[in-house]
Amino acid sequence: MTNFRTTKFLLFVFAAVLNFGTANAAEKNIVLFITDDQSPTLGCYGDSIAISPNVDALAKDGTMFRNAFATTASCSASRSVVLSGLHNHANGQYGHQHHFHKFNSFPNVVALSLPRVLANAGYRTGRVGKYHVAPEEVYFFEQTIKSDARKPALMAEACAEFIGEKSDKPFFLYFATSDPHRSGGVEESSTLELKPNLFGNPPKDSTGTDSQETVFDPQTVPIPAFLSDTPETREELAMYYQSCARVDRGLGRLVEILKEAGVYDKTLIVVTSDHGMAFSGGKTTVFEGGLKVPFVVRNPYQQSRGVESSALISHVDITPSLIDFAGQLNPETNGPKNWVDPDKYWKKQGRYVNENRGPEKGMRSWHGKSWLEILGDKDPQHQDSIFASHTFHEIQMYYPMRVYRDTKYKLIWNIAHKLDYPFASDLWKASSWQAQFKKGLDAPYGNKTVGQYIQRPKFELYDIQSDPDEAYNLAEKKEFAEILKVYQDKLKDRQKDLGDPWVMKWEYE
Repeated sequence: MTNFRTTKFLLFVFAAVLNFGTANAAEKNIVLFITDDQSPTLGCYGDSIAISPNVDALAKDGTMFRNAFATTASCSASRSVVLSGLHNHANGQYGHQHHFHKFNSFPNVVALSLPRVLANAGYRTGRVGKYHVAPEEVYFFEQTIKSDARKPALMAEACAEFIGEKSDKPFFLYFATSDPHRSGGVEESSTLELKPNLFGNPPKDSTGTDSQETVFDPQTVPIPAFLSDTPETREELAMYYQSCARVDRGLGRLVEILKEAGVYDKTLIVVTSDHGMAFSGGKTTVFEGGLKVPFVVRNPYQQSRGVESSALISHVDITPSLIDFAGQLNPETNGPKNWVDPDKYWKKQGRYVNENRGPEKGMRSWHGKSWLEILGDKDPQHQDSIFASHTFHEIQMYYPMRVYRDTKYKLIWNIAHKLDYPFASDLWKASSWQAQFKKGLDAPYGNKTVGQYIQRPKFELYDIQSDPDEAYNLAEKKEFAEILKVYQDKLKDRQKDLGDPWVMKWEYE
């Protein structure tokens, strides 16, 4: 009897040890779920027609930031900020990475790259879907999971093995959809002369591969203030919402897989977009429609739930926040605890030794600030302002802009204001734009005219509290001259602090 009890006790202890090991094997996992060209058009943000039950559920169980911003409204450029914690002028990715555009981040960014720092801290790192940054060795993920970035639910399925891998290491999964980015085709069944882009949706004469595909009625879609209420705009927005609904289903399946693997309550989930929707007035601009993004964080270790935060945050805060969650943020440097000297790293690799590797200074600290401690706080003190910039989208689209925005005013400096505003190729072809452009420069486009959209003033100053739609430029009004000067100085100081080389334009042009 004694031997039986002893054996039974030892088996119990052994099982408890195994369970303890399993329970603690994958603590503090991270999922960064980033969509492509999506504004905060979600139910949790008050959108009445959006079908987004899964991100809405995360918002009810986490923190939703109402004032979250991209630092630039261009795909590659934005993703480089997300994955480096550095503004574009410091990370070097000024525009698109692919094809003839060929923008790359500086090799020295390897010291602060999010996947690199997490791997150095003992994380398994994997990515699925859209990547769109370079060089790969700077933004290196140990595992690339193959899947169609236009099918988010299948992307989630493809990640099941990575998520469920038995390992004592936590994981970092970078989940990047290509929806709701515009696709190359148009909906041929439209009766309009200018037909809507498909936004990655299957044509209406095709069942596609997803039986849950949701079709929206163009007559019911809300029209953002920066767009004109036209049949062309309505048809394109209906396509956009359909693509967004598909993204949400992918998020739902990913959450199910996390739960099935037993790691949902050990995984921080961040849901955001690289920038705003792919319409003129949104993507590639520094208007609110381009920079304002959805941002929901579900921290399983957070006490307060269902919080709507007023904090002003931006994409440059993502990397330091995730590193903070991993316990690897050095508060003295605002950089990694185990910092890797990029000079020594590249010499060891035998690469870029005699080439321009980018900034030598500033590679110990991220530009952003961790929001980890303010999760669950409705009205916290975080950043008092955001800095945003744009230089290129496609290589032929040089149009540098700089932004200083706080909770009261927003200043836009159109550095190349003497040039006509350049268009991304997909936005130029968009039926929503062409319908108004064909009517002439005096035709309305949102709260501007077509001509005002193309030909920008040097400065734009908006009272963002009373004029959130940026309809009234105060920069040329005499009564706002003093405020304009204050905000010009604020912008210039921020550029100096961040080492932005375009600060020189204040002096010689």
